[in-house]
Amino acid sequence: MSERGKKIGDAVKRAVGVEGSFKEAILPMVGYNSASILFGGSGYIISLYFLSFLTEVEGLSVRQAGMVMFFAQIWDAVTDPAMGIITDRTRSRFGKHRRYLLWGVIPIAVSYFMMWNSFGISSLGNPRLTMIYYICAYMFFNGAFTLVCVPHTAMLPEQAPGYFLRTQYKSVEYIMNSVGMVSSFLLVSFSLGFADMELLNPGMRSKFTILGLVLCLWFSLPLIFTFKSTTEPSSLDLELPRFSFKELTDEYRLIFKNKSFRQYLGISLFYQMARGFYSNSNQYFIRYIARRQPLYNIIMSVAGIAEASGFPLNFWLTKKFGKQRCGVILSPVMIAGILLNLFVSSSQSIGYTVFLFAAVILYYFGYSGVGFVSTTIQPDITDVDELITGRRREGMIGTFNSLIKKTVSGFMSAFTGFILGSFGFVTGEGTLEQTASGIFGLRITYIFLPALFVVLSTVCIRRYKMNKEEHELIRAAIAEKKEKGAAELSETEKQTLQEIAGVKFEDMWIGGGSALNGIFTH
Repeated sequence: MSERGKKIGDAVKRAVGVEGSFKEAILPMVGYNSASILFGGSGYIISLYFLSFLTEVEGLSVRQAGMVMFFAQIWDAVTDPAMGIITDRTRSRFGKHRRYLLWGVIPIAVSYFMMWNSFGISSLGNPRLTMIYYICAYMFFNGAFTLVCVPHTAMLPEQAPGYFLRTQYKSVEYIMNSVGMVSSFLLVSFSLGFADMELLNPGMRSKFTILGLVLCLWFSLPLIFTFKSTTEPSSLDLELPRFSFKELTDEYRLIFKNKSFRQYLGISLFYQMARGFYSNSNQYFIRYIARRQPLYNIIMSVAGIAEASGFPLNFWLTKKFGKQRCGVILSPVMIAGILLNLFVSSSQSIGYTVFLFAAVILYYFGYSGVGFVSTTIQPDITDVDELITGRRREGMIGTFNSLIKKTVSGFMSAFTGFILGSFGFVTGEGTLEQTASGIFGLRITYIFLPALFVVLSTVCIRRYKMNKEEHELIRAAIAEKKEKGAAELSETEKQTLQEIAGVKFEDMWIGGGSALNGIFTH
């Protein structure tokens, strides 16, 4: 590399706070986060197209499409917690979590293809049979997704133990998520008509079959690269406690003792609820209210650019002021983008088109900040849990990351269908006309509910207090406790740990207490 090139590379690394060579610093981050092409892209395409694909192409009603989403997420609510237990109890020379990435390659590929191809079932004209098929296909995909997502998330605290090192890993994850979203969106949009997208209809089934084949490979193959690019210590000598259903329940109850976890859960839960309603109503809004379906893929391309442009600001704010600041600053921008849609109409004048694009840009730029908070604080929750319990339970904490990302978002897809159906919203009728009640229902799912949940997420962000210094105190206290049998802390430091954990110091493992059956004893 030339001297000039080296200087430019060093300047970029300093800007994002990365230390070390490309091989030592950058490559491990990219390798670990290659799997995020799946995590970011697969769900993004589902949120943009799947609900309308079921109603406009495969002929289901909005209620039936909602049932597909609902049953698939009920299955998720079962498999996610189970996977958290499984991965934490895995004995393998590859480590507790890593081998599941390899095991998930084929199930991800097969299940994602099935989600966009009914193998002729929908052509039979039996909507109930079509609904049952897609329930099974979506359940299959969600199970495969859980198989890889929970272990992948659980690996991060060990891959990146430091406070800002985790921010760097999460920043690369954010970028790789965007790569997955943008690349998969381009694959879809160019196939369906980028600058002039046709209205979705049953004649497009063959196009979605081809897209399913291309995307299933694009999303599954990066898992192999992540497996080969990461390392994890062997867990063959892992000592496992006796397993029972009661102990499983108590293990999860114990997580909720963690105040920082409860705050993280609120941030992520409300953020994903806002995102779920907005994304699943998006295509309906542009088709039936804005009447600009031909521009849909251009609009969403602008949305992707707006979201990506928020990354430099979010990273700088996180590095300078802590992990909460970007969410506090940008959530009002996100809300403004949502509320601007109140003024969008079917008029084809240039002014209303500008309004629509402005609403999308503000929403996605603001969305990048709120999402960045949820992404970056999640690994720190594992350390607070260890402070309380004395154990590393990455899998169980990672369960909730998966549960929130897809289960909650999926439930919002189901509720979108149920709400629209309740207001008399109809699809697949060959018309763009809706009743006033149907239009009002769409405004509820696209504007009012997302705005409400962004406000609630922002409140939770403001309540989350842990910063870099406090995280370093937690890590140091844990290390000292393990080395010496006790951590020597001042009364102020004890009070700080107690405030972060939400548990009395003497009841925590760090203070000499123990957790038994969800009840703290000293």
